[in-house]
Amino acid sequence: MTEWNILTQAHTALRQAVAGVPDNGWQLPTPCSDWNVTQVLQHAAGDQLGYASFLTGGPRPDEDPFAPSGTLSASVADTLEPALAAAEQAWSDVAENAVDVPVPLPPFKLPAPVAVGACALDAAVHAWDIAMATGRPSPLTADLARDLLPVAHQIVEGPRAYGMYAAALDAEANDDAVATLLRYLGRNPTWTPTP
Repeated sequence: MTEWNILTQAHTALRQAVAGVPDNGWQLPTPCSDWNVTQVLQHAAGDQLGYASFLTGGPRPDEDPFAPSGTLSASVADTLEPALAAAEQAWSDVAENAVDVPVPLPPFKLPAPVAVGACALDAAVHAWDIAMATGRPSPLTADLARDLLPVAHQIVEGPRAYGMYAAALDAEANDDAVATLLRYLGRNPTWTPTP
């Protein structure tokens, strides 16, 4: 079994962010301008299942992660945890030196460290989205952001052409590692909910 620290850190960030959502916070707006907190959770869980499915041939998400309904068909825990567990199990069977690992985004096959990094990037950035929406501290650490940035540079431009990522924002002089990653992904690191 392969241990992927980058994925463990990203999943921890997502779990922390979701655990911090107050009961009345599920309809709050997020940095993903078209989605509320519930929809970001559905998208993040669906993407983790998507990666697992590409690796194992197992079940795909019940609904399109890019068109989340905003209505959970199960509890929050039952939405998130099976998806994370499926991804963790699937990646544990991927060797570190694997070359053509299937992923659900262009170019659809990547070297293992980049492929698992793509899965981790998705979880970590949506953890940040949820935390920001609910006024919580960022669960995206500087170390994790530094590890994810090279992955982002390798995978984002293709999907960006299909609208899967927003246009990159200009860097600013005082950007730290987290802000640098977020701006590259088209997110404003100082985003706050509109009062």
